[in-house]
Amino acid sequence: MPDLRRDPIVGRWVIISTDRNGRPHDFAQMQPVRPISTGLCPFCPGQERLTPKEIMAYRPEPAEANAPNWSVRVVPNKFPALQVEGDLGREGMGLYDRMNGIGAHEVIIETPVHKDSLADMPTKRLEDVLWAYRDRIIDLKRDVRLRYILIFKNHGAAAGATLEHSHSQLIALPVVPTSVMNEIEGCRLHYQHKERCMYCDILKQDLAHGERIVAENAEYACVTPFAPRFPFEMWILPKRHAGHFEESEKQHFEFLAPILSESLRRMDRVLSKPAYNFVLHSSPVHEKTGDFYHWHIELIPKLTQVAGFEWGSGFYINPVSPEESARSLREAVL
Repeated sequence: MPDLRRDPIVGRWVIISTDRNGRPHDFAQMQPVRPISTGLCPFCPGQERLTPKEIMAYRPEPAEANAPNWSVRVVPNKFPALQVEGDLGREGMGLYDRMNGIGAHEVIIETPVHKDSLADMPTKRLEDVLWAYRDRIIDLKRDVRLRYILIFKNHGAAAGATLEHSHSQLIALPVVPTSVMNEIEGCRLHYQHKERCMYCDILKQDLAHGERIVAENAEYACVTPFAPRFPFEMWILPKRHAGHFEESEKQHFEFLAPILSESLRRMDRVLSKPAYNFVLHSSPVHEKTGDFYHWHIELIPKLTQVAGFEWGSGFYINPVSPEESARSLREAVL
C-alpha cells in the first residue's frame, strides 16, 4: 500500500508509492520520456480492454459499460499513486506522522479522437469534460476519508505526459495539499480584515486596469497573475464568487468551456503549441472555506525549468512580465 508521510518541519505531505517505479538502478539512466504515439493506444475506442474497467462514461446512446461509442470516459489509473481500499491508519512515530496511502487516482479520457487536444475540441465537447470533472468530484465527496480532490492535466512530454491521447487526471487525497492550504490561509486572513474574497478583489482591480487581461466573457476572466512563477502563466476565474467548482451549473459551463478553449488556443498560437500543465484548485470537500476561497484554473506552459535557485529559495525567476504575456496572448489572431 502507498504511504503518506508528513515533513515535521514544513508540514508537507509526501506520497511514497513504491509500486509506481522499480528499484534504484531503474533511475540511473532515465531519459526524458516522449509520449507514446505508436502501436495500440489504450485510450482509443475499441481498445477499452487495455484499461481498467470504466468508472463512468458519457455515450450518445445507451450501451454496455467498457464498450466503444463514448465521448468522455473515466477509468482508474492503471498505476495509481493512492488506493481506494483500506483505512487511513494514522499513527505517530516519534517526531513523524504517517498514514496509509488512501485515496483515488482516476484518468479522464477527454475525447475518443486520438489526435484531438482540448484546444481543438468544439466547446460543446469541452463542456462534457467539465461535466465529467464535476460528476467525479461530487461522487468522491461522499467518502468521508477524503479531504481534497485535485484535477490536473499534463500535456506533452515536457509537462509529464506519457501517453499522447488527450487526458487529464484526478487524485483524491486524505489531506489538503500544502500549496492549497497556503492559498486558503491567505484568503482567510484577507477575509478577516476586509470581509471580502481576495480573488474577487484581484479580479475587480485587474478588470478595471485591463493590462493583465487575456480574455473574458460574462461569467469568467482569464488573467496573467501579478506575480507569476512562470512565463505566460494564466488563471481562469469565475467573475462571481464561487468556492466550489462542483457547484457549477449548466449555464456556468456554457461560458467556462469557451474561455478555456480560447485561452488554450491563444497559448498555442503565441507559443507554438507548448507542453503545459493545467490545475484546478477548488475548496476542500469537507471544510467550510467557500465564503472566502475562490476556485480557479491555473494554466502553466512548460517553457522554463525549476532549478537549484528555485528549489533552494522558493523564489521563481520569470523572464517575461505578466503584462507583456497578457498583451501577446490578447493580441494573438485566432
